[in-house]
Amino acid sequence: MNSVYLMLYNTTYRFLPLNMLAALAGGQVSAYLDEAGMPDVITANRLTDGVVVFQTLGDGWTEDFIRAAVLLDAPATAEALKRAKQDEANNIVVDPYAIVVEERNGHLAPKALREAIRATGPTIRRDLGKQALGQAPRSGPKVATETDHVSL
Repeated sequence: MNSVYLMLYNTTYRFLPLNMLAALAGGQVSAYLDEAGMPDVITANRLTDGVVVFQTLGDGWTEDFIRAAVLLDAPATAEALKRAKQDEANNIVVDPYAIVVEERNGHLAPKALREAIRATGPTIRRDLGKQALGQAPRSGPKVATETDHVSL
């Protein structure tokens, strides 16, 4: 893996699309598209209010999917899940588990539809939930919603 690419992703430039990060790192291909498999993110529900949260690099939790720690291999996932289980024992989160993420249109997004909905929020109104706050995964162009529809 290109260490410059990883450093850029884990610091200031995390919000950039992966293809832009690759260009900044010297034109290397995405570190997430290797033969070892797809990366993971640890998710859970916060015990105090039930909100979906994601584990961060600093051993904390965030509601913002974009700030989630991306785990590139099985040992990193196992170690992060072990820390998450400790947070569960300390009554911080409930039911932590790893989800698979994939690159879509230059951004990471949950692979499974269920996890994409958990990360994004309500599917019928984009003015509510994490997508309204800018905390949802960026997986592509805006899709048509009911407010874009005109009945005749």
